[in-house]
Amino acid sequence: MASPSVLRSDSVGLQRFGLGFGLGQTPEIRGPARERLLAEIARRTLPQPTGMPYSGTAEIGAALYAFEDAERAAREARPAAGQPVAAAPPAAPNGQNPAGQNPMAQPKPASEPALPYRTYRDEVSARVRLALEAETGFGERLVQFWSNHFCIGATKSNMTRIMAGAYEREAIRPHVFGRFEDMLVAAESHPAMLEFLDNRLSIGPSSPAGKRRGRGLNENLAREILELHTLGVSGGYAQVDVTNLARIITGWTVVGREAVLGFPGSFAFNAGLHEPGAQVLLGKPYGQPGKEKGLAALTDLARHPATADFIAIKLVRHFVADDPPPALVRDLSAVFRKTEGDLAAVSRALIESDAAWGAEPTKIRSPQEFLLAAFRALGRKAEFGAIVGPLNAMGQPFWQPAGPNGYPDGNDAWASPEGIKTRIDVAAGWGRQAAASVPDPRALTEAILGPLLSAETWQAVARADSKPQALALMLLSPEFQRR
Repeated sequence: MASPSVLRSDSVGLQRFGLGFGLGQTPEIRGPARERLLAEIARRTLPQPTGMPYSGTAEIGAALYAFEDAERAAREARPAAGQPVAAAPPAAPNGQNPAGQNPMAQPKPASEPALPYRTYRDEVSARVRLALEAETGFGERLVQFWSNHFCIGATKSNMTRIMAGAYEREAIRPHVFGRFEDMLVAAESHPAMLEFLDNRLSIGPSSPAGKRRGRGLNENLAREILELHTLGVSGGYAQVDVTNLARIITGWTVVGREAVLGFPGSFAFNAGLHEPGAQVLLGKPYGQPGKEKGLAALTDLARHPATADFIAIKLVRHFVADDPPPALVRDLSAVFRKTEGDLAAVSRALIESDAAWGAEPTKIRSPQEFLLAAFRALGRKAEFGAIVGPLNAMGQPFWQPAGPNGYPDGNDAWASPEGIKTRIDVAAGWGRQAAASVPDPRALTEAILGPLLSAETWQAVARADSKPQALALMLLSPEFQRR
C-alpha cells in the first residue's frame, strides 16, 4: 500500500494538473497519478464533443448566412413607422384568466433563442460534458489553457458566437498534444479568429482591391500573433514587424455568402486582397507566393526562441505558481526548442518534473475550474442553465474574455474580496441544490478530498448546521479551492 505522503502527492497532482476527483470514481484513480497523466499524453488524442448540430465551420457558415438573410428579410417585412399593426387580443377583466386557459399552466417560454446563441449553448454544454467525463482532466485543462491563449470573443459578432465552440474543436483540441506550429496555423487561419481580430477587413494597399477601394491594412491579428500568441510583448519585435506581418497575411479571409472562393464561412486565401512583393519580418525577407508567405512566417515564429520562453512561462504560471519557478521555465523552454514545439514532449516534461509536483498549492481555481471540479464532485450534469449563471456571476463565461489577451491566470484576478463573496454565494447555491441527493456530506468530503482533507475542514463540515451548509463548506475549503 502506498504511504500517506505518496497518496497526498498523487491527490495534489490530480488537482494541480487535472479537474479534481469525481463522484463515483474509485480511490485507485489517485495513484499512481503521474503514470495516469503520462498515459493520457501518450495517447496524443482527446475525444471530440458529440451531438453537435453542425459538424464544422462550413456547415455553420452556411447556416449563419441563411439565418442572417432570414433576419434581414423579416426586418424588411415589418410595417413601417405610422402603418397600422394588428390589434392585441383584449385583456381579461379584473385580472382573470381568459376563457379556456388553465390557471395552473406554466407561462409560455420566450421565443426560441436565435441560431448563434442556440449553437453557443449547445457547444458549451458539450464542452462541459467532456470535462465531467474525463478521467483525470489533464487534457481538458490543456484545452482550456490553449483556448485562452489563442482566445476569441463570442460576443464580437454572430459569427464568433456561432463558431466559438467549433473554433476550439477544430483549431485547439486536435493539437494540444501535437505541434505548436500546427495549432498556431489552425488558430490564425480559422474564420472565428479572422473575424474576431478583423483580418477579413485587412487589404494590402498595393493589392488590386486596395488600389480599387482605397482601403488598407488592419494590424489587429498581426499584433496579437506577435504579442500574445508567439514571441510575447518582450520578444524583440518592433512596430515595423507588426506592419509587415499584417502585409504578409493580407488575403487570409472568410468566404462570403456568395461562395466564390469556397464554402460560405470557411477560410480562403483571396489573392485580390494580398499585398504583393516581399516583406521583412524580424530581419528575414518573405517573398513566397500567396498563402505560403504567411505559413512560412508563422512557422518561423513558432520555432523562435522567444516563443519557447513565452509559452514555457505561461504553462508554468498556469499549472504551478503565479511566480513561475525559473528553473522549471528553463527546462520546458529547452524541451520546446529541442523538439521544435512538440507539445506532447513539453507536457511530458511538466508532468515528469519533481519541481512541478512539489510546489505548494497556492493557485486558486479559476471560476471555470471551480465549476467543473464542483460539478464532478457533486455529480451534476452539463446543463447550460446551470452553467451559464454561475460563470457569468464569477466573471468567466466560456469564450467571452474582455479582450484578445484572454482571461487572467493569476490569483489577483479571482481572489479579490468581491470575487470571493460571489464564490461563496455560488457555493451556497450548489449546496442547496445538491443536498437532497447527498446522503452524508461528511462521507462525500472524505471521498472527494481524500488525503488532502485537513482536520479543520473535516470539523467544519461535520459541525455544519445543515446539509447545504456542509456541502458549501467542502466546496469553499482551502483543499478544494487551491491546486
